[in-house]
Amino acid sequence: MPNYLDIFAGAGGLSEGFIRAGYEPIAHIEMDKAACYTLKTRLACKWLSENQKSSIYVRYLKREITRQQLYDAVPEDLLKSVLNYEISPNTLREIFGKIDHMLNGRSLDLIVGGPPCQAYSLVGRARDKNGMVGDSRNYLYLLYAEFLQRYHPKYFVFENVIGLLSAKDIDGEFYFNKMCRVFGKCGYSVEYKKLNAKDYGVLQNRSRIILIGKRGQHKGFYPDIPTITNCCTVEEIFKDLPKIKAGKGSYGLVPTHHYTGQYLFDAKIKKHDLESVTLHCARPHTTQDLEIYKIAVKLWNKKKKRLSYIDLPKKLQSQKNMDSFLDRFKVVASDLPYSQTVVAHISKDGHYFIHPDIKQNRSLTPREVARLQTFPDDYYFESISGRPSRTTAFKQIGNAVPVLLAEKIATALLEVW
Repeated sequence: MPNYLDIFAGAGGLSEGFIRAGYEPIAHIEMDKAACYTLKTRLACKWLSENQKSSIYVRYLKREITRQQLYDAVPEDLLKSVLNYEISPNTLREIFGKIDHMLNGRSLDLIVGGPPCQAYSLVGRARDKNGMVGDSRNYLYLLYAEFLQRYHPKYFVFENVIGLLSAKDIDGEFYFNKMCRVFGKCGYSVEYKKLNAKDYGVLQNRSRIILIGKRGQHKGFYPDIPTITNCCTVEEIFKDLPKIKAGKGSYGLVPTHHYTGQYLFDAKIKKHDLESVTLHCARPHTTQDLEIYKIAVKLWNKKKKRLSYIDLPKKLQSQKNMDSFLDRFKVVASDLPYSQTVVAHISKDGHYFIHPDIKQNRSLTPREVARLQTFPDDYYFESISGRPSRTTAFKQIGNAVPVLLAEKIATALLEVW
């Protein structure tokens, strides 16, 4: 099977999909330290499972052993493959040296990854006074190209937001055009498509640019990625999880209820019925926010209508911005075939991800959001300290590529390899 390098790896959503499809990870490079721990814990989980030692991982999730004790139970080289670096001109030499050592004379078949998208996103540009023009993150594709020139993989897969197609440099030229020109100079033909996760089995409306490069001069090489007709609703994400109120729940393992559906198994989110999950803990909310949440849920349930901030009673309007982001309070409707896009802003507040059950009256938990991103239930999101952090988990999950979409891309690419 092909091997690959994951750069700008985040918490590993893209990588998880490629591993599922049979690819071999050589290394993951990520600047966020907490996400690196998540990657290490996931690699440990997989190694222990493959070596019939899953009970050690369960003991870790139960907090019977420390994170270091978990890591001590797996090969040291496995964890050393996670490289905690900010990719920059100053770090490239050191990063290359470590990757060369891991390859040990082998060639690299594939590079995957997408640089941070804030500089290209429409929302990010709208909120920045300079429209993100000149932001250093706009030029991370140049560093991506350095990896292509160094390792000459057969393919690369580059993921980013739709806004990439309309973002312009200070000279007025589209970054996307510059990017393709740079990749061309590295010896790659480039093709791209806009893919929406909801068309590939993910219960989420999430459109992204998936750019694929192939070494040499080629046309029409983009793999056919079959779409899936979704036959269920978002309700499947919540069905078997314990019902909790705002501020309640658990970071540790809690058992799920009997699941009568099929989606969670088909999407490989669940492996077994009644298995326990972690990070099913709801953030606390103010009395005012909880009142707004109830209004939003009632409005959807009775009229299938979204709440506009300007329609709230005056006593509940505490924010000055009455011109934009009026849908800032939004229910994740259980009766629709897909949710709104999961974003990292959920780490700031949960107003855009209100739970559809008015009796629970809260925003979504990290585990619920992870399911919308099709992360398996045994995927654990780490913090730097090792103590559970809801905020850190939300950030990692929101920034990730949906695992199921990544697997579909990886499988389709393998078929034309």
